[in-house]
Amino acid sequence: MSHGPRSGLAAVSSALLAMSRHLEVRDVLKTIVASARELLDAQYAALGVPDDHGGFAQFVVDGVSEEQWKAIGPLPRQHGILAAMLHEARAERLADVRKDPRFEGWPSAHPDLVDFLGLPIRDGDEVIGALFLANKNCPKPEGSCGFTQDDEELLGILAQHAAIALTNARLYERSRELTIAEERSRLAHELHDAVSQKLFSLRLTAQAAARLVDRDPSRAKGELQQVAALAAEAADELRSAVVELRPAALDEDGLVATLRTQVQVLDRAHSARVTFTARGVKALPASQEEAVLRVAQEALHNALRHSGADHVDVTLDRHGGGAVLRVTDDGSGFDPMAVRRAGRHLGMVSMRDRASGAGGTLTVESAPGKGTTIEMEVPGG
Repeated sequence: MSHGPRSGLAAVSSALLAMSRHLEVRDVLKTIVASARELLDAQYAALGVPDDHGGFAQFVVDGVSEEQWKAIGPLPRQHGILAAMLHEARAERLADVRKDPRFEGWPSAHPDLVDFLGLPIRDGDEVIGALFLANKNCPKPEGSCGFTQDDEELLGILAQHAAIALTNARLYERSRELTIAEERSRLAHELHDAVSQKLFSLRLTAQAAARLVDRDPSRAKGELQQVAALAAEAADELRSAVVELRPAALDEDGLVATLRTQVQVLDRAHSARVTFTARGVKALPASQEEAVLRVAQEALHNALRHSGADHVDVTLDRHGGGAVLRVTDDGSGFDPMAVRRAGRHLGMVSMRDRASGAGGTLTVESAPGKGTTIEMEVPGG
C-alpha cells in the first residue's frame, strides 16, 4: 500500500481493475478493502459479509497486523453501527464513532477508531456487505470528521463496483462447486477402475508369495517385489487423484492460518520440533496459495519421514507482491543429483511442477549431513 492518497480517474480505474482480476470471493474481498483504504487514505478498512445468524460469514480487514487480528478475538457480531448499515442500508459518516449512541464497544486489543465512513454494499435491494473506513490520514480539528462528502461519493462508486465483483465471484464459486461435485464423481470412478484393480492384483500377488515362501523362496521373492511395485503404483494413483482437490481450509481460513494449523498438528504428532513463522504476507491468487500449501506439505512429509530431523522450520515471507516459502530441516540431508540419478525423486518433481504451474520457482539446497532447505517463490497477483 502507498503512504499517500491517490485521486482522480486513474486511481479509481486501478482499484476497479484490481477487483476484476480476481474470481475467488476471499480475493475479491481483500482487494476491495485494500483498494478502499488506499484510495481514501485511511488507517483502517474492513468489509463484512453477513450471515443469517446475526454474525458475519466473512470479515476482511486491512491496516491491522495478523498478530493484532488474532489478539482481537472472534469475528464481530452484527451490532451497533455495523448493524445499522446492514439493516437500514444507509451511509454513515461520523466524527467520532465512539461517541455515537449506537456504539457498543470493542475488545481491548481492538485499535482505536475515531472518524468513520461506512457504506452498505448492495445487489439490487439486497445488502450483501458493509464496507467501512476509519481514521482518515489528514489534519482535522477536534470533533470533526476527516472524511468528506467527496470521499463518501467516491466510496459509493467503489461499493457499487464491489457489489458487481462480489456477485460475480459468488457465481463463479457456485459454478466451481458444481464442477468439483462432478469432478469428485469422476475421481470416484477412476479410483474404482484404476486403484481398486491394482489393490486387487496386489492382494492376489501377496497370497501367491505366501504360498511360495516355503517351497520356492526365489519365486516368492519375485512375487514380493511385484507386491512392492503394485503398492507404489497404487499410492501414486491415489496421490495424483487426491492432490487435485483444493483444501477447504484454504477457502475458509487463508494460506497463513491453514499452514499454521497444519504445522501445529505435525508438531504434536512427531518427536521433531516443527515451527512456523509468517511475516507480512498478503493474500495471493487462489492457485498460488494452493501450490504453496501443497509444496509445504510435501516438503514437511519428506523432512519428518525421511530426514531424521530434530527441528523443521517453515517460514512464509512477503516478497514484493508475492511470497517466499522456506521449509528447512536439520536432518541427514542428501545429494540432490545422486537422488535424481537413482530415480528417487522424494516428491521433487511434483513440487517443481506445482511451483512452475503457479508461475513460481523452486530451489533445493541439501548435502549429506547438512540438512535440507526447500524454497519456493511465487509472484503474487
